[in-house]
Amino acid sequence: MQRVQALLFDLDGTLIDSMPLHHEAWRDWHASQGLPFDDAGFFAATAGRSNAEILADLFPRHDAAALTRLADAKEALYRALAAERLTLIAGALDLLDAARQRGLKLAICTAAPPGNIEIVFQRFALRERVDTVTSPADPRIGAGPDERLRGKPHPDIFIEAARRLDCDPARCIVFEDAPLGVEAARRAGMRALALTTSLPAAAFTTFSNLIGVAGDLRACDLDTLLRDPTHA
Repeated sequence: MQRVQALLFDLDGTLIDSMPLHHEAWRDWHASQGLPFDDAGFFAATAGRSNAEILADLFPRHDAAALTRLADAKEALYRALAAERLTLIAGALDLLDAARQRGLKLAICTAAPPGNIEIVFQRFALRERVDTVTSPADPRIGAGPDERLRGKPHPDIFIEAARRLDCDPARCIVFEDAPLGVEAARRAGMRALALTTSLPAAAFTTFSNLIGVAGDLRACDLDTLLRDPTHA
């Protein structure tokens, strides 16, 4: 097994305990639009996707400007909650620091819009702990001038992170809390460790690239992961 070069982290539900706040914001947003809300199934169907992709499914006849306005309204609700109540997933800073001490490259790969990412960086010392951040706000290399990285389950943000880090995708390990994220890692040719911060372990059993499941980042033993990344 080749030595691991990089760890790639999802943000919401993986490094930060934001999914309950997003869920609350989406519930309030649906109510404001007079729409029903699938409290049980919404996360599983949408986690890892960009707002533009989620809203395009809800409003297929809306143009990009209208979808942006709807997304901005939802994110305003989330940021108001996050500014006061957002916390880190247990063990996040310790794991990032331990990985850096071992010479690993680090990336955050998230569907979060820039304003949400900035709130995280303002509240917690994450910016200086990672080498790069990729999101659907970033341009797609080699694509048209207005084309952006696609959200999960597309592999774009993981592949772009590996490119920036100059790492072989097969030597990257992805940390994710959503099935769509684990699937995106699989399509990128990367192994993944799933966190059960949002869904139970059973939600991840079908993925061939899964190397482990953990309750939070305190449960991730980095020495074991690097020694035998097929059994985390």
